[in-house]
Amino acid sequence: MVPAEGTGATTSAPDSSDTSGQAGRITADAQPEAPPDGAPSALPGVVRIGYGLGSFGTGIFGAVPGLLLLYYLTDVLGVTPLVAGVVVFLPKAWDAVANPYAGSLSDRTDHRWGPRRPWMLGGALTLPFFFAAMFAGPPLTGNWAALYVGGMYLLAATAFAAFQVPYIAMPAEITTDHHERTRMMAWRVAFLSFAIMLSGGIAPLIAGHSGDDDPGTLNGYRVMGVALGVLLMAGMLAAFFTTARARTVVRAEAGERSILKQLAVARTNRSFMNLFGMYVIQAVGAGSMLAGVQYFSTYVLDDPSATTWLFAALVLPSIVVMPLWSRAALRFGKRAAAFAASCCFLVAALLMTSADHVPAGVVYGITGIAGIGYAGMQMLPMSMIGDAVAADAMVTGKRRAGVFTGVWTAGEMLGLALGAGIFALVLQVTGFVSSDADHRVPQPDAALSGVLFGFTLLPAVLLVLSMPFILRYDLTEEKLADLRERHTPVPAPRAAGEDTP
Repeated sequence: MVPAEGTGATTSAPDSSDTSGQAGRITADAQPEAPPDGAPSALPGVVRIGYGLGSFGTGIFGAVPGLLLLYYLTDVLGVTPLVAGVVVFLPKAWDAVANPYAGSLSDRTDHRWGPRRPWMLGGALTLPFFFAAMFAGPPLTGNWAALYVGGMYLLAATAFAAFQVPYIAMPAEITTDHHERTRMMAWRVAFLSFAIMLSGGIAPLIAGHSGDDDPGTLNGYRVMGVALGVLLMAGMLAAFFTTARARTVVRAEAGERSILKQLAVARTNRSFMNLFGMYVIQAVGAGSMLAGVQYFSTYVLDDPSATTWLFAALVLPSIVVMPLWSRAALRFGKRAAAFAASCCFLVAALLMTSADHVPAGVVYGITGIAGIGYAGMQMLPMSMIGDAVAADAMVTGKRRAGVFTGVWTAGEMLGLALGAGIFALVLQVTGFVSSDADHRVPQPDAALSGVLFGFTLLPAVLLVLSMPFILRYDLTEEKLADLRERHTPVPAPRAAGEDTP
């Protein structure tokens, strides 16, 4: 792989006489299905579905460490909450560097498989092994265990960046239709939701949470790591092979090679930055909730196995309502639909503060309301970032999807890690007592209150803080249509030698 030289994938030079101030037109690969006037055409169904399968894999990596890693450290390996919070946070903080770098590398890659898929393959072949190793390590406890788990998590986060950043960049390059990107995101989030339900439901069971006071066993966690690592690899490889049928229809020249310059470019995109601000703040809340769910089940609901039912109650409604959020986006606009989804989740988070005073069935019902909002909060921003990246390419004529999605995924991972770290800090401040797998200790009342409010009130406050950002997002469907009309892709021959593996 070498930096792109523009082989068969060039853009027309910017026209200095262009009085509109725009930077020239983007060259696109010819597509037999496309109408002569260059109007966008639908992607094959296998590409949409196959692309979505990638999130089945990465959803496991996003859900399981966020769900169980902090609890595994404090309640199985005997690591103090403060040290455990550092272990969970630092590898994800590394993503702030690794993800933009992965984006810039894929932007500059010229390969017969396309610029994104070689990196996706590298991540798919390495991440599952590091993921399994996090939970399948030697029988260590305390600080040594924290050091080992943190090292494996750092390697896994690096491999995840290699796959996830190019993966998210693809929708902006394989279709020019923002509605088609919404349909792609519907498949992606459906598989993501299924992966979260599956991994969140079966991971605690495999780890050995029996429904009493059992926090899980070392052997149980090892088996869980290996089993889910296999599923993770299957989903990622499926996305790699099926997207071989997708052509790059927007193939602009690569942008700045300097990461710092590309980050500066990302900050100039107002629509992207507003969307980014909203999503990162919401990711902090989601990270706090995800890190707290096993504690919530064990110490508030007094049933460690309730995690499985909570995940089912969250994800099943989200899968059912996914088409409804897609229709709402088409009818009312993506911004309005995303705001409504956030409000729905906010209501559920506030209602959940009463969980220690209501029956478990009511708690599961409230979780279902959260699932309805969660579906829109995941699907709509993912579609909107594709719009923002595509708009940037139309205006500038440069291929910068990698840097935008690198910044995006770095912010998402950092937000999730920060949420878990804040939850760990709440546990430390409220006096939570760590233990190993063989010794269960009672918790003080203050720690129990910390678990409840770290799981409910903290995410609610963060959701409120995120809403002004989404209201300032201004890349409407009408604006996208106007940009597309002024920057119609020019058909060009497909690059020689660009074929499937």
